[in-house]
Amino acid sequence: MTAIAVTIAGSDSGGGAGIQADLKTFAALGVYGASVIVALTAQNTQGVTGIYDVPADFIKAQMDAVFSDLAVDAVKIGMLSQTASIAAVAKGLADHRAKNIVLDPVMVATSGDRLLAADAVDALRKLLIPRALVITPNLPEAAALVGASSARNEKEMEIQARELLALGARNVLIKGGHGTSDDSVDLLIGQGDVVRLSAKRIATMNLHGTGCTLSSAIAAGLAKGLDLKEASRQAKTYVTGAIAAAATLKVGHGHGPLHHFYQSGRDA
Repeated sequence: MTAIAVTIAGSDSGGGAGIQADLKTFAALGVYGASVIVALTAQNTQGVTGIYDVPADFIKAQMDAVFSDLAVDAVKIGMLSQTASIAAVAKGLADHRAKNIVLDPVMVATSGDRLLAADAVDALRKLLIPRALVITPNLPEAAALVGASSARNEKEMEIQARELLALGARNVLIKGGHGTSDDSVDLLIGQGDVVRLSAKRIATMNLHGTGCTLSSAIAAGLAKGLDLKEASRQAKTYVTGAIAAAATLKVGHGHGPLHHFYQSGRDA
C-alpha cells in the first residue's frame, strides 16, 4: 500500500514554508502527499505582505474530496488564520474520522509576521488541540497557548508542555529552536517518559519553514507506520540535515528555505 499524508495549511508563494514545504517533505521521505489549502499568502523570504483566507465551505469541500477518495494515513495541520477555518477543519476531521493528526499551531512566520488572528487562538485550543495525536509548538507558540512567557530552559518547557496536555492534547512536542543554548532541544511529552531530542544548533539565516517541515516529517513517519517516538526522532534528524544543507541553496534575500531534498542530492 502507498503511504499517504495530507497537509491542511496555507500556501507560501515563496515556496519555503506551508503547503509547499509540506509536499516537498512528503516527497523527500517517500510519502504520497495531498493537500487542502486554507489560505493563500503573498510571501517570500523577507516577509508576508498579504493573506487571503479560503472560504470555510471550500475548505470543507477540499477535505471531502481528498478523504472520500484517498486512504489517508496521517494528517498535518499548519497555518489556520481564522476561527471559521479552524471550525471547518475540525468538522472535516470528525466527519472523516481522520487519524494520526499532527497539529503545528502556526502563529507567526519566521519573518515575524503574525499568521493567526488573536481571536482564533481559543478556537484552536478547543476545536483542534484535543483532536491531535501530537501538537508541535515552538517556544513562543507554547507560551501563547498557555498564557505565559516563553520557556527559558528545559524544566520550563516541560511545565508548559504539561499545561498543554491539560488542555486536551494527547502528546506535545515542544520545540527549542528559539532557544539560545549550543544544542537545539525538543521535548516529546505524553503520558509516559519525556523523550529528549537534541541536535547541535546550526548558525544560519536559512530557517524559513523549519516548523512546517518538522511537523510534516512526523506525519510522513506516522503514515509509513512508525510510532510517534520514532517518527519524531527521524523527523528531527531529517530537519537537522535539511538545515545544515540549506546553505547550498541560493534563494531570496532574507530567511532562506531548507534543502528538503538533500538526502537525494537533488536541487530543491
